[in-house]
Amino acid sequence: MTTTTADDRAVGPLLRAWREQRRVSQLELALRADSSSRHISFIETGRSRPSEEMVLRLAEHLDVPVRERNALLLAAGYAPHYPETPLAAPELDALRDGIERLIQGYEPYPALVLDAMYNVVAANRGILMLLDDIPESLLAPPLNAMRLTLHPEGMAPRIRNLRAWRGHLLEQMKRQIALRRSEPLRALYEEVAAYPLAHEDDDGEELEAPAYFALPMRIEHEGRVLSFISSISTFNTPMDVTVAELAIETFLPADPATVKYLQGFVS
Repeated sequence: MTTTTADDRAVGPLLRAWREQRRVSQLELALRADSSSRHISFIETGRSRPSEEMVLRLAEHLDVPVRERNALLLAAGYAPHYPETPLAAPELDALRDGIERLIQGYEPYPALVLDAMYNVVAANRGILMLLDDIPESLLAPPLNAMRLTLHPEGMAPRIRNLRAWRGHLLEQMKRQIALRRSEPLRALYEEVAAYPLAHEDDDGEELEAPAYFALPMRIEHEGRVLSFISSISTFNTPMDVTVAELAIETFLPADPATVKYLQGFVS
């Protein structure tokens, strides 16, 4: 068991932890931030209090998530710099409208928008098509993409290459946990990682041909096996915590048969 002290929550130790996690030396960080390694050392040991500008500059060069940049500022005695606007707020009307147009324009192919906990905040008809026969308990808000995909009563029984796709999703979650240090996200990971495999893969030979350019999700729908390649997009230089934690995931058909089926299904 580790014990967190008040000193651990001071800005110096927090910055040091981020620097070590990013495997950046004090000298390298100083060069990036136009400072000196001596000054960085003084900040980390508490001998020097960084200015608000310096906290933000160091956080940027360490690629600290926007939410955690606010935490660093608070630890240094400053007010948070980035607002956290509810997604339903009028200030984000333009964002919501743009997202809806984007994912609807992607139809008939599946697309959805996720928050930092992989909760679905928007989805198009291509996604809804894949949720046929999912139990109501898994569809209750907040709709969670990881639970939907990996739960043995969710989509998992229909994913033909479940072991490989499950491994991909769990590794993705591990990277996000390391980046964000989120205990709720870690709890979600432990939950879905403990789900039993719904079945053994039965298409290992099929994955050798055709040669896919990225790992596909191969999922059965009404007797057909559809293949999708996943792509995730985020917003550049976000100035709001909510916006920074949104991700748009689109599923590109991985073969001509999937393209033909989806176009015929929607029409």
